[in-house]
Amino acid sequence: MERLLIFTRYPEAGKTKTRLIPALGAEGAAQLQRKMTEHTLKQAQKLLKIRSLSLEIYFSGGDETLMQSWLGPEWVYVPQATGDLGERIQTAFKQGFAEGMERIVIVGVDCPDLNCDRLSEAFETLQNNDLVLGEAEDGGYYLVGLSRYLPQLFQDINWGTSQVLQQTLKIAESLGCAIAKLPILGDIDYPEDLPIWEKAIMSYEL
Repeated sequence: MERLLIFTRYPEAGKTKTRLIPALGAEGAAQLQRKMTEHTLKQAQKLLKIRSLSLEIYFSGGDETLMQSWLGPEWVYVPQATGDLGERIQTAFKQGFAEGMERIVIVGVDCPDLNCDRLSEAFETLQNNDLVLGEAEDGGYYLVGLSRYLPQLFQDINWGTSQVLQQTLKIAESLGCAIAKLPILGDIDYPEDLPIWEKAIMSYEL
């Protein structure tokens, strides 16, 4: 059994994509968060048509009612755990494996070039690997997938820095993990990253 988890935030002005507010304004930054989440969910819906898996949306901000009114009532919504990003990811993996999942992939919504094909590839590689990582250009990762619960991968990581991927790989190697990597993609954190979104959306619309 396989599960895809989308990590996102309810798009409330002033509380989401705050590093983009200087370029877009508080409302504009929230709207971008909204659009990127909807784009990622659209890719996940394509995957559901070709692959048998469950989909859950892990959210912060807002509440389940707000999330349902935004993205629809058909999805499973789970509040993200407290703590840093590592603790939130670790808790989500723990829950999924406790429920009998064999392969779990977690993605954020900041990477518009993450499409259905790459999501499918992540699950495929997990059939023969313990860990799959989608490397982001900034030294982090836009996707992480596991075929067994490995909480150590999310501990003692300098989250939000360019060291995240390398620190994760170092821990994985020390654990003897079989590791797969997906193509390097750009994600959208700062105003200078906005052309990535514009270019990607144009390509999807063609």
